[in-house]
Amino acid sequence: MANELNPLYPELLTGSYDCVDRIVLNAYFRLGHSAGGFRYWWQRLTGSDQTLDNTHLMRMAGRFSRRVRGWARAHQIPVIDCAVGDRKHEMAEEQLEKTQVTRGVFLILVSRAPAPVWEVRGRCPMSITTRSIFSIRTGGM
Repeated sequence: MANELNPLYPELLTGSYDCVDRIVLNAYFRLGHSAGGFRYWWQRLTGSDQTLDNTHLMRMAGRFSRRVRGWARAHQIPVIDCAVGDRKHEMAEEQLEKTQVTRGVFLILVSRAPAPVWEVRGRCPMSITTRSIFSIRTGGM
């Protein structure tokens, strides 16, 4: 495979990638680390903060999960929910042996990682607080 990643993402990558066999997506969302940043992001996303509440946040998370799983089902790509301590690289190697893949996603592993979860209370003044729980992190191959 020719190095097609560097021209697409020159500001994010260094070196050369001639044989990419896995990609793990770990998102760092800088605006999500403060209440003001999170509110600004929501306003940019939706046009206002009228819908910034727990119900809309949970709906968005649920839709994202269903869409990823639906896309995977439509493309016959397995989604595996992993437990703490699972050897994900070994799971990927086993799946790769069973799969005839030349290019693209062949497996999605879902694992849990500690992350802040936002709670929105009130309207004016709005209180946005965070509490730490385990949230879903999606890793694609």
